[in-house]
Order: sequence, then structure tokens, then C-alpha cells
Amino acid sequence: MASNESGSLLSGLTDPLSQTNKNNAPKGGRIRRCRSAPVSDYVALETGLASGPRTDQSFFGNIHPSLRIVAAFLTVYLGLGTVCFYLVMNQLKGEKTNGVLDAVYFCIVTMTTVGYGDLVPNSVLSKLLACAFAFSGMALVVIILSKAADYLLEKQELLLVKAVHTSKKVGHFKILKDIETNSLRYKCIVVFILLLLLIIGGTIFLATVEKLSLVDSFYCVCCTITTLGYGDKSFSSQAGRAFAVFWILTGTICLAQFFLYIAELNAQSRQRALVKLILTRRTTNVDLEAADLDDDGVVGAAEFVIYKLKEMGKISQEDVRLVMEEFKDLDVDKSGTLSTSDIMLAQQPQIEK
Repeated sequence: MASNESGSLLSGLTDPLSQTNKNNAPKGGRIRRCRSAPVSDYVALETGLASGPRTDQSFFGNIHPSLRIVAAFLTVYLGLGTVCFYLVMNQLKGEKTNGVLDAVYFCIVTMTTVGYGDLVPNSVLSKLLACAFAFSGMALVVIILSKAADYLLEKQELLLVKAVHTSKKVGHFKILKDIETNSLRYKCIVVFILLLLLIIGGTIFLATVEKLSLVDSFYCVCCTITTLGYGDKSFSSQAGRAFAVFWILTGTICLAQFFLYIAELNAQSRQRALVKLILTRRTTNVDLEAADLDDDGVVGAAEFVIYKLKEMGKISQEDVRLVMEEFKDLDVDKSGTLSTSDIMLAQQPQIEK
């Protein structure tokens, strides 16, 4: 029975082409692909080619939920921060330009932990407000990194892959497969390009508007996006601070995202090396003994796949145990296989309640 259970565990993973030859194929060697999300539907969804009328044509209805969450938090943070710091603007010391603009600018500098020092709290109330907005601002940056930045980079990543394959006759499925395989690498390239554009744009702006030398402009850009914020060079004009409101937030987040992707690429390369090592090394009797879940002396395809996935670190023994427990709960007739009647019988007590 345990052998049947382990075989049923992966019975939903089959290659659709194997369906035509299922009568001739050995039963123990068939690993089925899950049919819950057909490839054609996935391709249509990802490439925007899905047929059927769109239920929501409004602008806000088309915005991704992650972007809505980020926009809501950012609006609340900047709105509340602007009001608070505008009311205590006389308690901030430093070079000022416009009350509202300076309040927004101070919010951005605080949230990104740049802290130039051109505007600093100079009273008990302003210092307490700065502490509160510093902590909440850092939390907001984490939310932006985890939601908005990754979403936007995925969209740019798709455009990058399409551009790479422009000269080749490659279908949408091939493009999506390429993205899945090299997703992190493409994201890293995209964010690196954006970072370069932001550095160049910031340097040119500081040189032309703030009248700094090219070296000082580049120095200020580097101090800003790395959140060093020495304070000897900063945005001092009204136009400069208006530009800084958008540029500082984008630049610091892009740099953080770039280093995050570099770390993930390093972890991914180690994981792929481990997978290659496991798949290329010889299978021994010790491996077969460890893979034999039901101790019947024979290792089926499902048992072998589970063993290899555990070696690769894709799943753990606890994952297998939890799935097997769910399987046993659904296997009402204790036949070692699942059928429609099993599912109906398993759900019947819940319906009666």
C-alpha cells in the first residue's frame, strides 16, 4: 500500500504526450505533469494574449494589486510626513527653499536613510517625529523592494528577452521558458541598466542645475544612492529638491535591488551546482536503499524522484510527510489510489457540517 501511496503522490505529474502511449508504457516509469494549469493558458496569461472580454477597463482596475498597496503606503507616508514636517518647519535648521517641498524632501531623505544634514531636527518634537518616520520609512522601503520593484523589473525583463530574440523566430513559450531559466540574470541586467541611467542622469542634473563640478556631482550621486549622505554636497535649490524627491527614492531602491539580485544569483549558482552534482554522480545501492520508502526492495519512479528532490534540497522529509498525511485523509477506501468517489466521500463530512 505504501508503494501505491508514493506512486500516487506524483501521479499528477505527467507529460501530455505520454497519454497517447500509456497502454504501452511501463506503469512504474510514468511521471505525470500536473494538468491543473495548462501551458497554453499560462502562455496566454503571461503574454497578454488571453481571449475574452476584459471585465475592468478603468485605469485603476488595470493596476497590479502590489502596486496599489505600495502606492497607498507611500501616499500615506508622504502625505502624513509632509503635513507633520511642514507644521514644525520652523523647528528644523538648515538651508530652506519652499515649505511644502522641503517637507517632502526631508521625508524622502529620512525614509531612504540618506540624511544629508542640510535639514536637521532642532527641537524635541521634530526629533521624535524624525525617529518615528525613520523607522516607518525603512519598513516602507522594504515593502517597495518586495512588491513594486520586483513587479516592474519583471515587466522590463520580458521586454529585454523579447528584444534579445527579435532576430529569431521564437514563440511565446520559448521566451517564457528562457525567462524562467534565466530570470534572475535578466532582472540583474535590467536593474543594472536602470542604475547606470540614474547615476548618469543624477550626475548631469547636479552639474547643470546645482552647478557642481562633474567630480563633485558624481561624488554626490554615489553618496546618495549608497545612503552615505556625508552632507558636504547635496541638493540645495528648489528645482534640485523637486528632482531629488523622485531620484533619491528610485536610486537607493535600485541599488539595494541590484545587490539583492547579485546575492540571489550567487545562491542560485550554488544550487544549480548541487543539482548537477547529484544528477551526474553514480547511483549506488545505498541510494536505492534510502529511496525505497516502503522497504519492498524495489524503487519506483515516484520514490526515485522524491529521493532526488530531497537530495537537491527542493523538498524535505517533513514536506513528504505532510503530503502523505493529506493523501491518507483523502484515500477514504484505503485503496492506495485517489478517485472521484474518494474526494466526494472525504468532503462529505464537511458538507454535512
